[in-house]
Amino acid sequence: MVFLYVNMSEKEHSQFIIHKPFGCISQFVNNRTRKKQVLGDLYDFPQGTMAIGRLDVKSEGLLLLTTDGKLSHTICSSKVEKEYYVQVDGEIDSDALEKLNKGVEIGIKGEKYLTKPSICRKLDEAPDFTDRTTKIRDVRHGPTSWISVRIREGKFRQVRKMTSAVGFPTLRLVRVRVGDIQLGDLEPGGVIAVKELKY
Repeated sequence: MVFLYVNMSEKEHSQFIIHKPFGCISQFVNNRTRKKQVLGDLYDFPQGTMAIGRLDVKSEGLLLLTTDGKLSHTICSSKVEKEYYVQVDGEIDSDALEKLNKGVEIGIKGEKYLTKPSICRKLDEAPDFTDRTTKIRDVRHGPTSWISVRIREGKFRQVRKMTSAVGFPTLRLVRVRVGDIQLGDLEPGGVIAVKELKY
């Protein structure tokens, strides 16, 4: 009898870069009765694929997937910076941006939490994103502005809570970068299989 030894540490893992569309849940199973799109609807992912971090159902943009749990843990850590382009209600001012950069108090699971310092700046022009499937709001409700938010933590709905805390609620949120990996011109629902994720 011959025994074949397989070193599981040398197993090749699958990695993916996707553009999560608005309304899609960042998981593979919808546990709710209401029908919503899940990641498995976008592509035939191999068994064991997991999302590295999450984007809430209303958020869009760059989401990384892997079958390597160790890699997932590393990218989710504070070592890797994440950048978001955020459309907020109103013309955001320098005072609000300064508060965001220093850290603001938000609620997490019923308790107060002071966010770590971030890097936030106002964008000179609105990003050229594909129009969202659900209209954000009518222009008659007043001006909006876009900001870049760079953070190294990821509490539940953190960016939305941060902008709301300084008086500028989030209308649209798109993650554009994780480490050195960029969303680029990948269209909503797009999936790219890659050999490795460089971060």
